[in-house]
Amino acid sequence: MVEAARHGPVLPIYVIEPEVMGADDFDALHWTFIRESLLELQRNLRQKGLELQVRIGQATEIFENLHQDHFIEAIWAHQETGNAVTFARDRAVAAWARKNGLQFNEVPQNGVVRALKDRDGWARIWEKRINRPLQPIPVFNARIDLPRCDVPTAESLGLKTIERRVDLKGGESEAHQVLESFVAHRGQRYHREMSSPNTAYASCSRLSPYLAWGCLSMRQVVQRVRSAAGDSMPKVAARAFLSRCHWHCHFMQKLESEPEIEFRAFNRACDDLRPREADPVRLEAWKTGRTGYPFVDACLRSLRARGWINFRMRAMLVSFASYHLWLDWRNFKDWLACQFIDYEPGIHISQIQMQSGLTGINTLRIYNPTKQGQDHDPEGFFIRQWVPELRKVSNDAIHEPWKMPERIQVESGCRIGVDYPYPIVDHKEAVREARAAFSALRQRKDYWEASREVMRRHGSRKSRESRNRPKQPKRKSSAQTEMNFSEG
Repeated sequence: MVEAARHGPVLPIYVIEPEVMGADDFDALHWTFIRESLLELQRNLRQKGLELQVRIGQATEIFENLHQDHFIEAIWAHQETGNAVTFARDRAVAAWARKNGLQFNEVPQNGVVRALKDRDGWARIWEKRINRPLQPIPVFNARIDLPRCDVPTAESLGLKTIERRVDLKGGESEAHQVLESFVAHRGQRYHREMSSPNTAYASCSRLSPYLAWGCLSMRQVVQRVRSAAGDSMPKVAARAFLSRCHWHCHFMQKLESEPEIEFRAFNRACDDLRPREADPVRLEAWKTGRTGYPFVDACLRSLRARGWINFRMRAMLVSFASYHLWLDWRNFKDWLACQFIDYEPGIHISQIQMQSGLTGINTLRIYNPTKQGQDHDPEGFFIRQWVPELRKVSNDAIHEPWKMPERIQVESGCRIGVDYPYPIVDHKEAVREARAAFSALRQRKDYWEASREVMRRHGSRKSRESRNRPKQPKRKSSAQTEMNFSEG
């Protein structure tokens, strides 16, 4: 709206599109957050003499009606990297604008580059964009007097709701409060506490939904954290977080540059690695947190309730579904998107594929679900919070309750196979089978040819740039460099 206001009177509009609302990767969780954000935006615009128009329908039809009533001169919007539905919408709006002689201006909002031809030099573009000065709020001129609009609820839109315990609220003011609390005190130990779900909920920024839904810009976040580094926020914590801001756009760029990865594997040789038809028993056990692995189940149940969990646990959940349960990523990517209040298609799709081993340029990361619990929840606090069946189980049995003798099971009130399930698969056997499948895949010439193409199009250039730096520790491979990404 800043750019639009510089070119004359503005008519702010938000279009609720049935195609987007009905997509498999959209949930009432997302709309509730968006609605809270729109209500605040509506209040703020009213103070400036503007009325946010909220319309339901196809974007081109909405613009056609507005153009007939008010003679639109230009459309201003942010560039976005969305799913196939929003990509098709953008192309339709652009075609409609050309047909009607209107300018359709899409303004970059982060470090993702539209029509990028070569990844070399991408990091410099990102830095240049992020360092641009923030623009002051302009004085708006109303385009025309318009009626007040209601912002519909999820229920009125026909979105199915489930009971959750979400404490992140939408809106610009909420976004700034979360940002300020992060740089002032919550992020003090970010670099140390972002991996365990016991500490990550407070120590991670949890700014991702505000970035995903447009309440904050990446420029605002990066510039604020940089200004706090060494002052209210330790430099080591700030550096760790800022590197993830860079990776945030890096992974979105993958979908921007190759939209087909929403449906096909990065490495096309991996397309049919796993059965397209999911094992319904395994998939349901994973979704409901009934796999028999306590830490996995606790993370799944926590995610469903809160709409958020830290990156390492997201990676573990995808790894478990992919390697232990041998589920094709397309069988759970949309369901998982509906659990994330911060769903960002570019990051989501790229990360799911990477954690499933489908790029050909990353080392396989197969998490041991028992060891992850022992490392990140040694006393079982997180498990007991989210898996109440195990609350009375002792610390020495909490991570492998199936090993408890029958007498101990009775005493702890948790009979395995009755109150809590046996492990759905054997860890060692599942990992052995997964590695064997990948070993066979890597014997194929087309796998390595596709891997080279993935590296050319999407690989990080960080390792390449570091080659000329003197006296540096032995650098990691490009595969390891990308695998170390974790989102705050």
